[in-house]
Amino acid sequence: MILADKILPMKFLLTVAVLMILACGCNNKPVLINLEGEAQGTTWHISYLSARNINHKTAIDSLLKKIDSSMSTYLPVSLISRINKNDSTVLVDQYFVDVFNKSMEVSSKTSGLFDVTVGPLVNAWGFGFSKKENVNRNLIDSLMQYVGFKMVRLEGNKIIKDRPEIKLDFNAIAQGYTVDVLAAFLESKGIKNYLVEIGGELKAKGDKVDMGWKVGIDRPEENDSGERKLGAIIYLIDRAMATSGNYRKFYEEDGQKFSHIIDPRTGYPAKQNLLSATVVAKDGITADAYATAFMIMGLEKSKQFLANNKYLELEVFFIYDENGNWNTYASQSLKDLIEKVN
Repeated sequence: MILADKILPMKFLLTVAVLMILACGCNNKPVLINLEGEAQGTTWHISYLSARNINHKTAIDSLLKKIDSSMSTYLPVSLISRINKNDSTVLVDQYFVDVFNKSMEVSSKTSGLFDVTVGPLVNAWGFGFSKKENVNRNLIDSLMQYVGFKMVRLEGNKIIKDRPEIKLDFNAIAQGYTVDVLAAFLESKGIKNYLVEIGGELKAKGDKVDMGWKVGIDRPEENDSGERKLGAIIYLIDRAMATSGNYRKFYEEDGQKFSHIIDPRTGYPAKQNLLSATVVAKDGITADAYATAFMIMGLEKSKQFLANNKYLELEVFFIYDENGNWNTYASQSLKDLIEKVN
Protein backbone atom coordinates (compact mmCIF):
# COMPACT_ATOMS: atom_id res chain seq x y z
CA MET A 1 0.00 0.00 0.00
CA ILE A 2 1.39 3.39 -0.88
CA LEU A 3 0.64 6.81 0.56
CA ALA A 4 1.74 9.16 -2.20
CA ASP A 5 3.29 12.62 -2.07
CA LYS A 6 0.67 15.16 -0.99
CA ILE A 7 2.23 17.55 1.52
CA LEU A 8 1.87 21.34 1.57
CA PRO A 9 3.80 22.80 4.54
CA MET A 10 2.47 25.90 6.38
CA LYS A 11 6.01 27.16 6.92
CA PHE A 12 6.63 26.69 3.22
CA LEU A 13 9.36 24.24 3.95
CA LEU A 14 10.33 21.44 1.56
CA THR A 15 7.60 19.10 0.42
CA VAL A 16 8.22 15.66 1.86
CA ALA A 17 6.99 12.65 -0.13
CA VAL A 18 5.80 9.88 2.15
CA LEU A 19 5.71 6.29 0.89
CA MET A 20 4.32 3.58 3.16
CA ILE A 21 4.93 -0.11 2.72
CA LEU A 22 2.76 -2.38 4.84
CA ALA A 23 3.10 -6.07 5.55
CA CYS A 24 1.37 -7.93 8.37
CA GLY A 25 1.98 -11.59 9.01
CA CYS A 26 -0.84 -12.08 11.48
CA ASN A 27 -4.05 -14.04 10.82
CA ASN A 28 -6.47 -11.22 11.65
CA LYS A 29 -5.07 -8.33 9.70
CA PRO A 30 -5.63 -4.85 11.15
CA VAL A 31 -7.46 -2.36 8.98
CA LEU A 32 -5.51 0.51 7.44
CA ILE A 33 -7.18 3.84 8.20
CA ASN A 34 -6.20 6.87 6.09
CA LEU A 35 -7.30 10.29 7.33
CA GLU A 36 -6.60 13.78 6.01
CA GLY A 37 -7.68 17.36 6.44
CA GLU A 38 -6.55 20.96 6.77
CA ALA A 39 -5.16 22.77 9.81
CA GLN A 40 -2.50 25.34 10.69
CA GLY A 41 -2.63 26.79 7.18
CA THR A 42 -1.63 23.48 5.59
CA THR A 43 -2.74 19.89 5.09
CA TRP A 44 -2.39 16.88 7.34
CA HIS A 45 -2.38 13.15 6.67
CA ILE A 46 -2.51 10.28 9.12
CA SER A 47 -2.38 6.55 8.42
CA TYR A 48 -2.62 3.87 11.07
CA LEU A 49 -3.46 0.22 11.55
CA SER A 50 -6.59 -0.29 13.63
CA ALA A 51 -7.43 -3.69 15.04
CA ARG A 52 -11.07 -2.64 15.46
CA ASN A 53 -11.46 -0.41 12.39
CA ILE A 54 -12.00 2.74 14.47
CA ASN A 55 -11.93 6.14 12.75
CA HIS A 56 -10.53 8.84 15.05
CA LYS A 57 -10.93 11.83 12.72
CA THR A 58 -13.44 13.68 14.91
CA ALA A 59 -11.13 13.53 17.93
CA ILE A 60 -8.12 14.51 15.80
CA ASP A 61 -9.95 17.53 14.36
CA SER A 62 -10.83 18.58 17.91
CA LEU A 63 -7.18 18.37 19.00
CA LEU A 64 -6.05 20.41 16.02
CA LYS A 65 -8.57 23.14 16.81
CA LYS A 66 -7.39 23.30 20.41
CA ILE A 67 -3.77 23.65 19.32
CA ASP A 68 -4.69 26.37 16.82
CA SER A 69 -6.59 28.25 19.50
CA SER A 70 -3.42 28.22 21.55
CA MET A 71 -0.62 28.97 19.09
CA SER A 72 -1.93 30.17 15.72
CA THR A 73 -0.91 33.75 14.90
CA TYR A 74 -3.57 33.70 12.17
CA LEU A 75 -6.40 33.46 14.71
CA PRO A 76 -7.01 36.88 16.34
CA VAL A 77 -8.42 35.28 19.50
CA SER A 78 -5.73 32.61 19.97
CA LEU A 79 -3.60 32.76 23.09
CA ILE A 80 -0.48 33.75 21.16
CA SER A 81 -2.32 36.51 19.27
CA ARG A 82 -3.71 37.93 22.50
CA ILE A 83 -0.24 37.82 24.08
CA ASN A 84 1.20 39.62 21.08
CA LYS A 85 -1.49 42.27 21.59
CA ASN A 86 -0.45 42.56 25.26
CA ASP A 87 -3.61 41.11 26.77
CA SER A 88 -2.51 40.80 30.40
CA THR A 89 -5.38 38.44 31.29
CA VAL A 90 -4.07 35.54 29.19
CA LEU A 91 -3.28 32.30 31.00
CA VAL A 92 -1.51 29.88 28.69
CA ASP A 93 -2.45 26.21 28.33
CA GLN A 94 -0.22 23.14 28.41
CA TYR A 95 0.28 23.18 24.63
CA PHE A 96 1.68 26.69 24.86
CA VAL A 97 3.84 25.82 27.86
CA ASP A 98 5.35 22.80 26.12
CA VAL A 99 6.26 24.74 22.98
CA PHE A 100 7.49 27.81 24.82
CA ASN A 101 9.76 25.79 27.12
CA LYS A 102 11.21 23.80 24.23
CA SER A 103 11.76 27.00 22.27
CA MET A 104 13.71 28.53 25.14
CA GLU A 105 15.76 25.34 25.49
CA VAL A 106 16.73 25.27 21.80
CA SER A 107 17.36 29.01 21.79
CA SER A 108 19.79 28.62 24.67
CA LYS A 109 21.60 25.67 23.07
CA THR A 110 21.94 27.46 19.73
CA SER A 111 22.96 30.82 21.26
CA GLY A 112 19.80 32.46 19.96
CA LEU A 113 19.96 31.24 16.36
CA PHE A 114 16.57 29.69 16.99
CA ASP A 115 14.36 32.44 18.39
CA VAL A 116 10.56 32.64 18.56
CA THR A 117 10.65 36.41 19.16
CA VAL A 118 11.36 36.99 15.45
CA GLY A 119 7.66 37.72 14.93
CA PRO A 120 8.14 41.43 14.07
CA LEU A 121 10.82 40.52 11.49
CA VAL A 122 8.80 37.70 9.94
CA ASN A 123 5.87 40.09 9.49
CA ALA A 124 8.03 42.88 8.08
CA TRP A 125 9.42 40.55 5.42
CA GLY A 126 5.93 39.43 4.43
CA PHE A 127 6.13 35.85 5.71
CA GLY A 128 3.85 36.29 8.70
CA PHE A 129 0.24 37.23 9.31
CA SER A 130 0.53 40.88 8.22
CA LYS A 131 1.27 42.61 4.93
CA LYS A 132 4.90 42.99 3.87
CA GLU A 133 6.43 46.33 4.76
CA ASN A 134 8.84 48.49 2.80
CA VAL A 135 11.94 46.85 4.21
CA ASN A 136 15.10 48.89 4.65
CA ARG A 137 18.00 48.99 7.07
CA ASN A 138 16.33 51.56 9.32
CA LEU A 139 13.22 49.45 9.67
CA ILE A 140 15.20 46.30 10.48
CA ASP A 141 17.31 48.17 13.04
CA SER A 142 14.17 49.49 14.71
CA LEU A 143 12.66 45.98 14.93
CA MET A 144 15.82 44.26 16.13
CA GLN A 145 15.48 45.87 19.56
CA TYR A 146 12.37 43.71 20.08
CA VAL A 147 14.07 40.42 19.14
CA GLY A 148 15.77 38.26 21.74
CA PHE A 149 14.57 35.13 23.53
CA LYS A 150 15.95 36.37 26.86
CA MET A 151 13.41 39.22 26.84
CA VAL A 152 10.45 36.89 27.37
CA ARG A 153 9.73 34.35 30.11
CA LEU A 154 7.05 32.16 31.60
CA GLU A 155 5.91 32.86 35.15
CA GLY A 156 3.31 30.34 36.24
CA ASN A 157 0.83 30.36 33.38
CA LYS A 158 1.58 33.89 32.22
CA ILE A 159 4.00 35.12 29.57
CA ILE A 160 6.02 38.13 30.67
CA LYS A 161 7.56 40.34 27.98
CA ASP A 162 10.22 42.91 28.75
CA ARG A 163 8.81 45.15 26.03
CA PRO A 164 5.25 45.33 24.70
CA GLU A 165 6.45 45.39 21.08
CA ILE A 166 7.81 41.82 21.39
CA LYS A 167 5.81 39.35 19.30
CA LEU A 168 6.07 35.58 19.46
CA ASP A 169 5.93 33.31 16.42
CA PHE A 170 5.85 29.51 16.87
CA ASN A 171 5.66 28.65 13.18
CA ALA A 172 9.14 27.09 13.20
CA ILE A 173 8.23 24.58 15.91
CA ALA A 174 4.43 24.26 16.28
CA GLN A 175 3.86 21.73 13.50
CA GLY A 176 6.51 19.38 14.84
CA TYR A 177 4.90 19.62 18.27
CA THR A 178 1.44 19.00 16.82
CA VAL A 179 2.73 15.81 15.20
CA ASP A 180 3.84 14.66 18.66
CA VAL A 181 0.45 15.46 20.18
CA LEU A 182 -1.42 13.49 17.54
CA ALA A 183 1.03 10.59 17.77
CA ALA A 184 0.54 10.47 21.55
CA PHE A 185 -3.22 10.46 21.02
CA LEU A 186 -3.01 7.47 18.68
CA GLU A 187 -0.80 5.60 21.14
CA SER A 188 -3.31 6.32 23.92
CA LYS A 189 -5.84 4.43 21.79
CA GLY A 190 -3.58 1.40 21.60
CA ILE A 191 -2.38 2.10 18.05
CA LYS A 192 1.17 0.84 17.55
CA ASN A 193 1.68 1.38 13.82
CA TYR A 194 1.11 4.83 12.37
CA LEU A 195 2.38 7.72 10.31
CA VAL A 196 1.42 11.26 11.28
CA GLU A 197 2.26 14.15 8.91
CA ILE A 198 1.43 17.83 9.17
CA GLY A 199 2.80 20.26 6.61
CA GLY A 200 5.80 18.04 5.92
CA GLU A 201 6.75 17.33 9.54
CA LEU A 202 6.10 13.74 10.49
CA LYS A 203 6.44 10.93 12.97
CA ALA A 204 6.38 7.23 12.25
CA LYS A 205 6.00 4.26 14.54
CA GLY A 206 5.86 0.58 13.76
CA ASP A 207 7.69 -2.63 14.40
CA LYS A 208 10.43 -3.25 11.86
CA VAL A 209 8.87 -6.60 10.93
CA ASP A 210 5.27 -5.48 10.67
CA MET A 211 5.73 -2.04 9.14
CA GLY A 212 8.46 -0.17 7.32
CA TRP A 213 8.42 3.50 6.42
CA LYS A 214 10.17 5.13 3.49
CA VAL A 215 10.21 8.92 3.56
CA GLY A 216 11.32 10.91 0.54
CA ILE A 217 13.08 14.29 0.53
CA ASP A 218 12.76 16.67 -2.41
CA ARG A 219 15.62 17.60 -4.66
CA PRO A 220 16.41 21.31 -4.05
CA GLU A 221 15.39 22.43 -7.51
CA GLU A 222 13.05 25.06 -8.82
CA ASN A 223 10.80 23.47 -11.39
CA ASP A 224 8.40 25.53 -13.48
CA SER A 225 6.34 22.42 -14.26
CA GLY A 226 5.58 21.93 -10.57
CA GLU A 227 6.93 18.39 -10.72
CA ARG A 228 8.75 17.36 -7.57
CA LYS A 229 11.61 14.91 -7.72
CA LEU A 230 13.12 13.04 -4.83
CA GLY A 231 16.72 13.62 -3.82
CA ALA A 232 16.84 10.86 -1.22
CA ILE A 233 14.77 8.31 0.68
CA ILE A 234 15.16 7.77 4.40
CA TYR A 235 13.98 4.62 6.17
CA LEU A 236 12.25 5.93 9.27
CA ILE A 237 11.51 3.66 12.22
CA ASP A 238 10.04 4.95 15.50
CA ARG A 239 11.39 8.44 14.91
CA ALA A 240 10.22 11.92 13.93
CA MET A 241 11.53 13.94 11.01
CA ALA A 242 11.38 17.56 9.92
CA THR A 243 12.81 19.32 6.88
CA SER A 244 13.49 23.02 6.46
CA GLY A 245 14.63 24.67 3.25
CA ASN A 246 14.99 28.02 1.56
CA TYR A 247 14.20 27.36 -2.10
CA ARG A 248 10.44 26.73 -2.02
CA LYS A 249 9.20 29.78 -0.09
CA PHE A 250 10.82 33.01 -1.15
CA TYR A 251 10.12 36.08 -3.20
CA GLU A 252 12.18 38.04 -5.66
CA GLU A 253 12.63 41.77 -5.55
CA ASP A 254 14.98 43.78 -7.75
CA GLY A 255 16.52 40.55 -8.98
CA GLN A 256 17.30 39.30 -5.46
CA LYS A 257 15.78 36.30 -3.68
CA PHE A 258 14.61 36.55 -0.09
CA SER A 259 14.03 33.37 1.95
CA HIS A 260 11.37 32.95 4.65
CA ILE A 261 13.97 31.81 7.21
CA ILE A 262 15.00 34.90 9.18
CA ASP A 263 18.37 35.14 10.89
CA PRO A 264 17.68 36.70 14.33
CA ARG A 265 21.26 38.02 14.46
CA THR A 266 20.86 40.25 11.41
CA GLY A 267 17.12 40.64 10.93
CA TYR A 268 17.54 39.55 7.31
CA PRO A 269 16.71 36.26 5.57
CA ALA A 270 19.38 33.66 6.30
CA LYS A 271 22.07 33.37 3.64
CA GLN A 272 23.94 30.10 3.97
CA ASN A 273 25.03 27.33 1.63
CA LEU A 274 22.47 24.90 3.03
CA LEU A 275 19.56 24.33 0.65
CA SER A 276 17.70 22.02 2.99
CA ALA A 277 18.18 20.56 6.44
CA THR A 278 16.45 17.34 7.41
CA VAL A 279 16.58 16.36 11.08
CA VAL A 280 15.58 13.00 12.53
CA ALA A 281 14.96 13.01 16.28
CA LYS A 282 12.99 11.22 18.96
CA ASP A 283 10.16 13.72 18.68
CA GLY A 284 8.79 16.18 16.14
CA ILE A 285 9.20 19.30 18.24
CA THR A 286 12.96 18.73 18.51
CA ALA A 287 13.39 17.86 14.83
CA ASP A 288 11.37 20.89 13.73
CA ALA A 289 13.26 23.43 15.84
CA TYR A 290 16.74 22.20 14.94
CA ALA A 291 15.94 21.97 11.23
CA THR A 292 15.33 25.72 11.27
CA ALA A 293 18.38 26.41 13.45
CA PHE A 294 20.68 24.48 11.10
CA MET A 295 19.45 26.46 8.10
CA ILE A 296 20.67 29.58 9.89
CA MET A 297 23.94 28.01 11.06
CA GLY A 298 24.98 26.74 7.65
CA LEU A 299 26.75 23.50 6.85
CA GLU A 300 30.05 23.71 8.74
CA LYS A 301 28.69 25.27 11.91
CA SER A 302 25.87 22.72 11.95
CA LYS A 303 28.34 19.86 11.69
CA GLN A 304 30.36 21.35 14.54
CA PHE A 305 27.23 21.78 16.64
CA LEU A 306 26.32 18.14 16.12
CA ALA A 307 29.83 17.02 17.08
CA ASN A 308 29.65 19.07 20.29
CA ASN A 309 26.13 17.95 21.22
CA LYS A 310 26.02 14.23 20.52
CA TYR A 311 23.82 13.69 23.57
CA LEU A 312 20.93 15.30 21.68
CA GLU A 313 20.88 12.22 19.42
CA LEU A 314 20.07 14.20 16.30
CA GLU A 315 20.51 12.61 12.88
CA VAL A 316 20.74 14.88 9.85
CA PHE A 317 20.68 14.86 6.09
CA PHE A 318 21.83 18.13 4.54
CA ILE A 319 21.61 19.22 0.92
CA TYR A 320 23.96 22.10 0.24
CA ASP A 321 25.35 24.23 -2.54
CA GLU A 322 28.94 23.60 -3.56
CA ASN A 323 30.19 25.88 -6.30
CA GLY A 324 26.80 26.03 -7.97
CA ASN A 325 26.07 22.31 -7.67
CA TRP A 326 24.17 20.58 -4.90
CA ASN A 327 25.83 18.02 -2.70
CA THR A 328 24.77 16.04 0.37
CA TYR A 329 25.95 15.30 3.88
CA ALA A 330 24.52 12.64 6.19
CA SER A 331 25.37 11.95 9.80
CA GLN A 332 27.14 8.63 10.27
CA SER A 333 24.25 7.09 12.20
CA LEU A 334 21.87 7.82 9.31
CA LYS A 335 23.96 6.69 6.36
CA ASP A 336 22.75 3.09 6.43
CA LEU A 337 19.15 4.29 6.39
CA ILE A 338 19.48 6.62 3.39
CA GLU A 339 18.96 5.74 -0.23
CA LYS A 340 20.00 8.50 -2.63
CA VAL A 341 17.94 9.02 -5.77
CA ASN A 342 19.77 9.92 -8.97
